[in-house]
Amino acid sequence: MSHDASEGAAKGLEELLRTAGRLQAEVARVRDELERRRVEGESGGGLVRCAVSGAGDVLSLTIDPALVAMTPALVAMTPAKGSPADDAASLRMIEDLVVAAVNQAIGRARELAQQEMARVTGGMPMPPGLLGG
Repeated sequence: MSHDASEGAAKGLEELLRTAGRLQAEVARVRDELERRRVEGESGGGLVRCAVSGAGDVLSLTIDPALVAMTPALVAMTPAKGSPADDAASLRMIEDLVVAAVNQAIGRARELAQQEMARVTGGMPMPPGLLGG
């Protein structure tokens, strides 16, 4: 390899490292921004709501008291009304609504994070952990 070729390769590597450093800093900035963003999910027509950060951390979960009040009436429409199974069925229904709201919120957070990271990386997929994540 000639002196000019090795010098050109060194400059190319130096530029690549500078670009990687800028990209890593931008990814860190986006991650910080996502921590401050808030997305929501809901189920049961808004009776159960969940808020998560853009990073996917659950921030709050709200169950409308009307849901608890109406649950026995909904369970009463089932064939096993008046049995101890009523409470279990009511609880299962509320739990299902909570899971649905949480999953929707987390899904929205993932979508937001993917959009923001794609904007930073120009849509180029990055291997997990490459840029510190």
